[in-house]
Amino acid sequence: MFYWVCKYILIGPWLRLLFRPQVEGLEHLPGEGPAILASNHLSFSDSIFLPLVCRRKITFLAKSDYFTTPGIKGWLMKLFFAGVGQVPVDRSGGRASEAALRTGLRVLGEGNLLGIYPEGTRSGDGRLYRGKTGVARMALEAGVPVIPCAMVNTHLIQPPGRLRPKIMRVKIAIGAPIDFSRYEGMAGDRFVLRSMTDEIMYELMLLSGQEYVDMYAAKAKAMSADAALVLEAPEPGELTGAAPAAPAA
Repeated sequence: MFYWVCKYILIGPWLRLLFRPQVEGLEHLPGEGPAILASNHLSFSDSIFLPLVCRRKITFLAKSDYFTTPGIKGWLMKLFFAGVGQVPVDRSGGRASEAALRTGLRVLGEGNLLGIYPEGTRSGDGRLYRGKTGVARMALEAGVPVIPCAMVNTHLIQPPGRLRPKIMRVKIAIGAPIDFSRYEGMAGDRFVLRSMTDEIMYELMLLSGQEYVDMYAAKAKAMSADAALVLEAPEPGELTGAAPAAPAA
């Protein structure tokens, strides 16, 4: 109930007025029955704009941190994310990944639409990164199609460090459903899962126009952070007070 109140009364009308979402391929979204909506991930707002243009409710798997932050801020975050159709999952890996998979299968088993970000985290530079195979495994185990949904330039709305969102038109491109029934019964084959995931990411690349990087987004972020630390490392002698080494004669 709160989801629909947020969508049509509290939040949705204002977002439609300010950002005027432009949608291509809306006819590819099924009127009924389960399906996975696989999207690129540029901004936290992706989980808001995609449900905004879809007539049916979309449930996203969100990291549990959004629901466990203490204090008033945490309560507001929990209320907001629950209101836009997100359910908490532990994304730390291992057994937590299995729990997330089961949560997604439960959503699909109830005949609902499930939103997934195959990259696993937001892109830090606007490029499209390698997808994780969980989306493929879930599609095979549930026996549902995967619909690629591309968010275009949503990372420009509120980049890191910007307090106020930039008012600009949002574009969403929805591709034709991908039927993976030819791989039925092969959910345990990692080569099949990788092939399926790469096909999904290829369709997202075509829809979004993003440059593709064959690397996981989390690894790219870690490398960027390491590079920043190297750039900020002190010169010899800055911490100890010693003089820099003399140049070789």
